[in-house]
Amino acid sequence: MPDTDPGPAVRLAGVRRRFHAGKRVVTALDGITAEAARGAVTGLVGPDGAGKTTLMRLIAGLLRADAGRIEVLGIDVARDPLSVQARLGYMPQRFGLYEDLSVAENLDLYADLQGVSPDRRPARYAELLHMTGLGPFTGRMAGRLSGGMKQKLGLACTLVHPPDLLLLDEPTVGVDPVSRRELWQIIDHLTREAQVTVLFSTAYLDEAERCDSVLLLHEGQLLGHGPPGQFTAEMAGRSFLATASLGRRRLQARLAAMPGVIDAVIQGSRVRVITAEAVPPVAAGLFAEAPDLVFTPTPPRFEDSFVARLRARDGLAPPALPTPARPLAGEGGVTGDVIVVARLTRRFGAFVAVDDVSFTVARGEIFGLLGANGAGKSTTFRMLCGLLPPTSGTLRVAGFDLRGAAASARGRIGYMAQKFSLYGDLSVAQNLRFFSSAYRLTGAHQRARVAWAETEFELGPMRDATARDLPLGFKQRLALACALMHEPDILFLDEPTSGVDPLARREFWRRINALAEQGVTVLVTTHFMEEAEYCDRLVIMAQGAVLAAGEPEAIKQGARTAAQPDPTMEDAFIAVIEAAQAPAQAA
Repeated sequence: MPDTDPGPAVRLAGVRRRFHAGKRVVTALDGITAEAARGAVTGLVGPDGAGKTTLMRLIAGLLRADAGRIEVLGIDVARDPLSVQARLGYMPQRFGLYEDLSVAENLDLYADLQGVSPDRRPARYAELLHMTGLGPFTGRMAGRLSGGMKQKLGLACTLVHPPDLLLLDEPTVGVDPVSRRELWQIIDHLTREAQVTVLFSTAYLDEAERCDSVLLLHEGQLLGHGPPGQFTAEMAGRSFLATASLGRRRLQARLAAMPGVIDAVIQGSRVRVITAEAVPPVAAGLFAEAPDLVFTPTPPRFEDSFVARLRARDGLAPPALPTPARPLAGEGGVTGDVIVVARLTRRFGAFVAVDDVSFTVARGEIFGLLGANGAGKSTTFRMLCGLLPPTSGTLRVAGFDLRGAAASARGRIGYMAQKFSLYGDLSVAQNLRFFSSAYRLTGAHQRARVAWAETEFELGPMRDATARDLPLGFKQRLALACALMHEPDILFLDEPTSGVDPLARREFWRRINALAEQGVTVLVTTHFMEEAEYCDRLVIMAQGAVLAAGEPEAIKQGARTAAQPDPTMEDAFIAVIEAAQAPAQAA
């Protein structure tokens, strides 16, 4: 009987691609050999700069490889890219929606571009609108959709002409957990019902576990290839939850520095520990400080395997604890609640973006501001930073009423934006000098702070490099260094670790934890639910209002059910949002 197996949807053999960045040559992909099966979801998993987008563009025939061979659906991409492009759909990270056109008009535009005949459109539109849940919004302008709805519209536009292969380049970045779950339901439907092959790139490591197979990329190299369970199985017996009355931040710092421990991250009131061998760490030196220390085995995760591979490849030990810039518990420091928000409201015309919000943040606390896309958290954040005046309500930051002394308050605040917001054409040293001058540092004090930043954040070897050309992890270090130049009492972090690799994220949070121990108050917005575990308290917002507030562990306990006895922070977030939506849906 003849073999009818059509082979894999994508076959990569020794694929290499380099780029010139100024005088540097950057190897984006270094000899990638792998396959993606038909009718399955293959994840391209890794941080920003791993090579995911370059690989997708090569597969789509939009770039040429410097070496190696790429076959897509049995077609050599280098020889016949147009035939490949006729059979695939590609949704890049910045999909080109037309925000001044309605949902229906965007679909029409992409149907025109993809050559879909008018007689086929009504049935296809009906299927796509039902699948994405956008049916009630066909007349709404794309610019007025939430972030999650925009992603779903982009996916619908990509699918107007049914593809055999669908390339999705980080479609879930920057969207809330509810929208992420909805996008994955659409992908599951496409592979199960329509037999579409999906290549899905993501920097969220938990999404790897949803894929049938994974290509694990880092700095252009393939660290592993196979089913996600294969990666997780490698970590059997090496993950533990540590509990002690020492305090979770101090416990994490102590455990991270212990021999045999390759990872230690805060998880609620406990610390999750990964060991080099399948035995609990030898914590004899800790028992004097934490006599009630207990290690409990816990199931491994995909992220554990990634961290272990990075540690093994780079020979990295957890970094030393950051040295404090100065303790804040001294003269002139604000004590008690350093942020007071009472009945805060912000209107834009008839639209109420923030509706009667109240909370307080204590000195030295890490406080999280979470919410679905369009919840009002960004507007709240901007008001807290003094960048946007409130319509009504009380807003006090660092002892200043922001309605009358916003400029004075900003002098006590450090701010790190979601996107890299420093000056790309300036060098590292020039950025440090500029921001220290902006914070009115001069003379010997300014020179001392610049030297502190270069040493503390290991920026000295990169001081003459142009900021734009820095690797993402160093960009993040530079941004945090600039935010801390004037030794602020309060630090505002807006999606601070989006896209960075797990080791850089851990280094970042070790610094933030150390700052909080010194008395710096930290307010953070994030869609990364495991990051919310670092918060002492948090609020979850939707439609401008606070739905839940409290310690992460208490919010998770509120989502506990018989079917879900140990909910994650993401489970709790979704439960809170769905509980708030239920009355409206019932009506």
